[in-house]
Amino acid sequence: MNNQPPLLGAAMPLADLPHHLAWLLEAQRDLELWDPSYSDVLDGDWRSLARQARTMLDGYTGRLGIHGPWNGLPLTCPDARVRGLVSERLKQGLAFAADIGATHMVIHSPFDFFGSPHVAHTHSAGLQEEIELAHQTLAEVVPLAEQAGCTLVIEVCYDTNTRPLIELVRSFASNAVRMSLDAGHALVMQRAGGPPPDQWVRDAGALLAHLHLQDNDGLLDRHWAPGEGNLNWYALFEALAELDHRPRLLLELAHTSKIPQGAAYLAGRGLAR
Repeated sequence: MNNQPPLLGAAMPLADLPHHLAWLLEAQRDLELWDPSYSDVLDGDWRSLARQARTMLDGYTGRLGIHGPWNGLPLTCPDARVRGLVSERLKQGLAFAADIGATHMVIHSPFDFFGSPHVAHTHSAGLQEEIELAHQTLAEVVPLAEQAGCTLVIEVCYDTNTRPLIELVRSFASNAVRMSLDAGHALVMQRAGGPPPDQWVRDAGALLAHLHLQDNDGLLDRHWAPGEGNLNWYALFEALAELDHRPRLLLELAHTSKIPQGAAYLAGRGLAR
């Protein structure tokens, strides 16, 4: 169990880094760069951007990661050609991560919701086949992540049940595949019968390596600063305190200018520092 409040970090594009660099450096806070999630970046001169990141982060020794490509890139597509394209794009993201020394890359859960939370993505409804498709998509990606020392963290998105994603992560039997919780995503999916964010933490346990912290009203994935929505931050951080390890905690806000506001809200309540 962790007794000291955990240290906050933040996610942002490289262009916004100068505004938050002093705050990140003063405690070597966790950092996640969004840029490799954009297809135009990976199809362009991304190595120049990586060099710029390395220059800007001179003196930074915190835990660095990236948000990998995700938009329109399903891990469980039954079309072999599409799976190949998804794999290639994810390998591009890993190349960026390796170039800047990042040690995590976020990818998205494939478990979109269509049906009752108690029926969708169960073994009787094709879960094992979905897991096998994800393994085929990531067959070349996971070994590259292992070689690069970069953990793939699979993020809760449309999930309405903790079991499918946890089973998927465990199925790789690799330290390079772990789970990520976007607390705001979980809050939205509660309205469809999903568990609250704190239950995700407890069910994932040692598999949970990473969180995106954002608030919303439960109606839309708004990425507001903590305190602006309805998320029960006390319950979430109570669950985090029960863990024997420190997942990365990244404020992921629609307006990165509100990172100080969100950090101050959590710190002011003694939940984080």
